[in-house]
Amino acid sequence: MRYRVEQLAAACDVSVDTVRYYQSRGLLPPPRREGRVAWYGPGHAERIREIRSLQRKGLTLNAIRRVLEGELGKPDADLAAAVAAARTEGHDDAELLTLDEFAARSGVPASLIQAVEREGIAIGRQGNGQERYTAADIEMVRAALTLLEFGLPLGDLLTLARDTHGAMTTLAERAVELFDEHVRKPIRDTMGSDEQAAEQLVGAFRRLLPSVTELVAHHFRRVLLAVAEEHIERVGDAAEVEATKAEARRLEATGRS
Repeated sequence: MRYRVEQLAAACDVSVDTVRYYQSRGLLPPPRREGRVAWYGPGHAERIREIRSLQRKGLTLNAIRRVLEGELGKPDADLAAAVAAARTEGHDDAELLTLDEFAARSGVPASLIQAVEREGIAIGRQGNGQERYTAADIEMVRAALTLLEFGLPLGDLLTLARDTHGAMTTLAERAVELFDEHVRKPIRDTMGSDEQAAEQLVGAFRRLLPSVTELVAHHFRRVLLAVAEEHIERVGDAAEVEATKAEARRLEATGRS
């Protein structure tokens, strides 16, 4: 059996644009051409169905390409699916919003959201080649609006956000390296089968993720409050010094008179 592109798309329940997009990303082998007509075979249909299945598990197209090329085995493919599921936890596909929908629901102009993202501060995530947003992103943006409402300058907040992103990225990279070295590799090396390794690896990730995020959030809150307390004490001490100096000047002026 062979298909023209429209027939292939219909057989796989996708659009022609999706077929061509997969081709552009190197996920589909090129069709066989007869003159100006491109012909696809059963292998192309099977590949598209496999791509769609992996997408439903949440894998990115880059990860899917590596699975299809044999660079990622079942344990790592299942781990990638668990990571993707954690990123969208509590939000099904129906809750993924376009930029305009996100702007309308959050009350933030789309132009401002795009300006923030141009500064390198990611808010949404890529989905089928387009930026998509969730309800959790709305809460984050509304929290940022609260800071603006209290008079914090947007430019200073963006600088703080960039600095925070840089520091958190460095921390996250180190955490992932530790997981890779001390959890992922030992599991892959000691399990008797890919199925066992996948189960152990996904279970370890699901247990460790909440522990790590809770530790980081708890520690940052403690450090933030400690710094705020020290700052208040310094401000108070400075105010007392200034008051003492002012009183001394007053007494000196009174003595002269």
